This record gives sequence, structure tokens and C-alpha cells, in this order.
Amino acid sequence: MNTAYLAYALEIERVGSITQAAQNLFMAQPNLSKALKELEKELGYPIFKRTALGVKATQEGEEFLFHAKHIMEQLEAMGRISQRSNGDKARYKLSIPRGSYIVNGFTSFISELAMDKGMEITINETNDLGTISNVVDHNYNLGIIRYQSGNEDYFLSLLKNNHLCYETIWEFEYVLVMSKQHPLAKKQEITMEDLKGYTKITHGDMALPHEKYSGIKTAQTGNVIYVYERGSQFDLLANVPSTYMWVSPIPQQLLDKNQLIQRSCKTENNLYKDVMIYREDYQFGEYDRLFQKKLYEAKADVSTMKL
Repeated sequence: MNTAYLAYALEIERVGSITQAAQNLFMAQPNLSKALKELEKELGYPIFKRTALGVKATQEGEEFLFHAKHIMEQLEAMGRISQRSNGDKARYKLSIPRGSYIVNGFTSFISELAMDKGMEITINETNDLGTISNVVDHNYNLGIIRYQSGNEDYFLSLLKNNHLCYETIWEFEYVLVMSKQHPLAKKQEITMEDLKGYTKITHGDMALPHEKYSGIKTAQTGNVIYVYERGSQFDLLANVPSTYMWVSPIPQQLLDKNQLIQRSCKTENNLYKDVMIYREDYQFGEYDRLFQKKLYEAKADVSTMKL
């Protein structure tokens, strides 16, 4: 039996929807439905039944899901054995949004670690659901999620349901970043009307299922280029003067390096929060405290910048 199918079934049970589960698993819904059918065929009984409120486990499905959960827990435990047995190498895993000040804090954190003693560091830049999954299911030490303040109820409920604690790092407004050669670069404050006709760069995997429930939408103006990593966004911004991007405030040295400027722009629903998350049973250690210190120092640097 494909153990990935067990994880799929457990996610469907958790959210009560095949469509929602597919989004959370970053899968196409037809592919998830096909996997579920193959699993049910192999088992010889249906795991879920459709109701007016979504999908619900059948009697046989409830028993299967009970055992599937324990199997996945045992697999996680077996994976941790190999981690403990690999000499004295220390491991630290972070999952973050694509925020430049956060990366600066992480870089400063790394610079103070005693890497000569043997360490394995993982940093994963992803969206909110990816970070929650990393912390809940993949043994990441800490995660940082970013959401519009108007969506806070949705996210606090999501964190509670996944037994996660949280700490607000920063509440801020997005700013515009663009080339020094951009036609709007000399304007100190830009309006949404000014942006018409220019090309917006945005991260292609940041649209999340909660947006359809919140009623909060980001205004779309002109052409859009979707990117999936920060290097591409800076190359485009620096070399295509007609592009711009909505971002959290960027450290000055990064702006200077890429010949960019950032400007304020008044628009609705432009208040965001960066929130640190961790498991309820997680105990903070030396590395966590050092990372927090460097993160807050990096935030202080950008929060005092003048636009």
C-alpha cells in the first residue's frame, strides 16, 4: 500500500472536503480523487461518503483512519531514529514566507552558529499552508506565516485546530518595490491609478483557500508575472523597469544591491501580519532564542526605514 495515500485520506478527514484537501496538499483535485478511488479499491470498501456538508468517514473508514493515523505516527518515529543516530550533528529546520527582512535575520542567525561542530540547516520558503504542514507533519522547529490582518480569525482557528502556538512578530503595510528606472520612481507616494498599465510581479503559490471565505481580494491592475522564488523577482524588477511588486519593507542594502526603490501606496486591505508558529509541545532551545533575537533585530532595521 502506498503510504502517501494514507496521508491523503487523513487530510481529507481533517478538512472534510476533497477539494480543500487537494489545495492543502498542493495537488489537482482530480488526482486526489483518483488516488482515493485506488485506495478504496485496494481496501475493498469506501472510506468516505458524501454529505450536504462535505465528506464524512464511513463506519469502515473510521476504523481505517484510526489505524492509518497510527501508521503515519510510527513512520515519523522511525524517521527520527535515523536523525538521532547520525553522530552529534545538530539539525535545525525553519519554514518562512518570502520576506527579505526574515531572510536577513536568518542569515545573521547562521553567521553566529558554531558550524564547525557539525550542523544541518534547512530553510524552506513557502506559503502559509506549506509552513503549517512543515511544522505539524515534517518536524520543523519553527515556522513563520504571513496573512492579511482581516483573515486573522481564519488563521487563528487553523492554528488552534492543528495544536499550534503563535507569536506575532510584526504588523505592517505592504509597500511597492520597483527599479530606480521605473517611470514612477520619482513619485514619493503612488496611487493604484498610477499602477495601471504597468506589470505586477507576484508569487505564484501565495493564493490560499481562505481568500474565498474572507472576501478580501488583492486588486489586480495590468499584466501579471508569477514567480516562485525571490531571485527571479529581483532580476525582473532590476532589469524590466516597467515591473513592480507588493512586498514587506525591504532592507536598504538589498535595495541598493539591485538598484531598487520602495514607495508607499494607499490601498484597501493592506495590513499584514507575520506570525511565528510552533507545536504546543515544543520546547524552545538555544537556537530558537538566537533566531528570534536576530529576526527582531532585522525587523527593527526595516521598520525604522523612511520610504
